[in-house]
Amino acid sequence: MFKNITTLSAFFIAAVLIVSGCKKTDYSFGAIKTPTGLALNTVIAGADASNPNGNGTGNVAITATATNALTFNVDFGDGKTQVVPDGKINYRYTTPGVNEYTIIVNAVGTGGTISTITKKITVFVAFEIPANIVAALTGGSSKTWVTDKNAVGHFGVGPANEFSPIWYAAPPNTREACAYDDEISFSKDANNNITMTIDNKGQSFAIGAASTFYGFGGGDACFAMSVAAPRRLSFMNANTGSTAANSTRIAFTVPGNGIINFGTGGTSYEILAISATELSLRNIGIDGNSWYQKLKVK
Repeated sequence: MFKNITTLSAFFIAAVLIVSGCKKTDYSFGAIKTPTGLALNTVIAGADASNPNGNGTGNVAITATATNALTFNVDFGDGKTQVVPDGKINYRYTTPGVNEYTIIVNAVGTGGTISTITKKITVFVAFEIPANIVAALTGGSSKTWVTDKNAVGHFGVGPANEFSPIWYAAPPNTREACAYDDEISFSKDANNNITMTIDNKGQSFAIGAASTFYGFGGGDACFAMSVAAPRRLSFMNANTGSTAANSTRIAFTVPGNGIINFGTGGTSYEILAISATELSLRNIGIDGNSWYQKLKVK
């Protein structure tokens, strides 16, 4: 009898232990708090009255704040996102030109709760000029160039679909004197923006087809043009059909009348070749032909 009682007791104890072991453990996550008071502030680098979309670096300081936020998920509007724990980040946009972006910030609270805020910004990003071209063109700060009058083809012209002066390449020192005394200076700032300044000694040469474009008339001649004001150049990839075999495939536009050392009525120039001492340019003139000019360091 005692043996049976002992067996039953052992069975009862085991059953209690099994039931106790199966008891569900309760966990507490605390109060669920949704972020409140979410705010988003952006500061575009260099933005002012003259440059409302920034200085061209593409840098934007983004600050998100909220009460009860554990972290922030930021969508920059350019296809990229990032988790920003403290809500503060300096972000750089890289697409050249003036572009609008919608920034979306999700503030994450306990239990995965989310509050959202959006803001549209417009950012100017200057084309990132290849470092070797910046160095060669400006010498790291400023460099002055003149017409390479002793080079064959320092003035030249050809069809628009070619990249060499097939029709005419000027022999050395055979063009108008006013084209040979111009001094063209290229200078860069801390952000690699390049500005061109020209001292044309009072006159610049222009082809006859473009003389009316500059406010004059007649054939090929030297004209009294005012070109002294510094002009900031806009750089871009060339879309002329050139290849790496005949061009750097980098181009720039000159605001205003577009003239460098002689005028064709064109304002966009492709850099065919450049070194520390020589520069070859091509542009499409107002007559639809491709025009060529060669410069050398003064």
